[in-house]
Amino acid sequence: MSSSAAAVTAEDPERARHLRRAIVASTVGTTIEWYDYFLYSTVTPLVFASLYFPNNDPLTSQLNAFGVYFVGFIARPIGTAIFGHYGDRIGRKGALIASLLLMGLGTFLVALVPGYASIGIAGGIILSILRFIQGVGVGGEWGGSVLLSMEWGRHGRRGFNASWPQFGVPAGLLLANVTVLVFSVISGPDFATWGWRVPFLLSLVLVALGLWIRLGILETPTFQALVAQQRVERQPVLEVIRRNPKEILLSAFARMSEQAPFYIFTAFIFTYAVGGQNTLGFDRNFILLPVMVAALLGFIMIPTFGHLSDKLGRRPVYIAGAALTGLYGFVYFGLLDTKAAGLVFLAIAISLIPHDMQYGPQAAMIAESFPARVRYSGASIGYQLASVFAGGPAPLIAVALYAQYRTGLAVAGYIFVCAIISIVAVALMRERAQVDIAKEFGDAEAPAFAGTMTASQVSG
Repeated sequence: MSSSAAAVTAEDPERARHLRRAIVASTVGTTIEWYDYFLYSTVTPLVFASLYFPNNDPLTSQLNAFGVYFVGFIARPIGTAIFGHYGDRIGRKGALIASLLLMGLGTFLVALVPGYASIGIAGGIILSILRFIQGVGVGGEWGGSVLLSMEWGRHGRRGFNASWPQFGVPAGLLLANVTVLVFSVISGPDFATWGWRVPFLLSLVLVALGLWIRLGILETPTFQALVAQQRVERQPVLEVIRRNPKEILLSAFARMSEQAPFYIFTAFIFTYAVGGQNTLGFDRNFILLPVMVAALLGFIMIPTFGHLSDKLGRRPVYIAGAALTGLYGFVYFGLLDTKAAGLVFLAIAISLIPHDMQYGPQAAMIAESFPARVRYSGASIGYQLASVFAGGPAPLIAVALYAQYRTGLAVAGYIFVCAIISIVAVALMRERAQVDIAKEFGDAEAPAFAGTMTASQVSG
């Protein structure tokens, strides 16, 4: 290692400056992409069921709407395979910019889809296609954002650095719900006609902001080192599936206690609590408020638990969050079923704290499981695979369980099972919080900071 390369340490001011820029770019970009994604989550039970799938049976309409919602989750592993390949082949930055553009386009076009009354079932089909495009975009976002933050930092702070892109989830959730709430108030009874469309149209402005920020960042030192030493993997997706299947599966199962309850607490809650017959009967704006409080708490909780995982280890913090999630499901529905406004508000407002305990250390825990040359692909596949059997089906399963048993405790039982699965998976994962993963995996050392790479360097 040359003397100039040795100068690029974790304390180097130039590298520290680029770390801050990478964290900002990752967090802002992730916030925008999750804003787009959560808009759909929030509007699905409020509008899409009746607008695109009118049916005399409300349950059938809800299941149809959440079925389209599920399409986005099926698409996420596909987006992971596409962007993971290019993220490990041409770099983290390029893949992130492409995923942001794809996500923004899909979201903007949702606002323009006519309802069933205008074009019949074609509206639902178009909606499904755009939801698929959204899923492909978000499937490529997470891995790149996490690696951008983590690979610019040093190994003793990986949990904290990688938690900032995770911060984009509550930020996007809050932004989506605030926007829906504002236009719900502005449009009033016309919300289902035009009010819901405006937040989707506004995504184009946010995407422009995200592109401006991301175009100004540099490729990570880790990837630059892989290029310089000609260690870029030519088929990263196939290679990581062949060499690291255990790590992929454990990463996916570790997410069950985090992802499935999250979409129950932020999407299914509108089906369970808003309306009249067979629901709690609350106004949609009342339910939006505690969901936003839960998101606000995540601003503090996610980086805090990411930091704690650097000190205490990933597994202890994560397992504690999973166990708390499994127990809180029963408390959550018990408080909701009182129908007392204050208790309902409290139950929803604190519902994501156990989720945040897992989501803070999760990014580093998953990314640390893979060597740098296949890290984008491996971490993304493990992360997004959970979308197919955890996040996507969760609202559908919750609706079906409630329809069958007429009690939220059945949904709480489902959350408990998810928690048990995750605890076992995390217990089987290796603890790497204090390990220098570059040395463990024999990764190339980062070269001296030399600016952006040329096209010939990348292709080489």
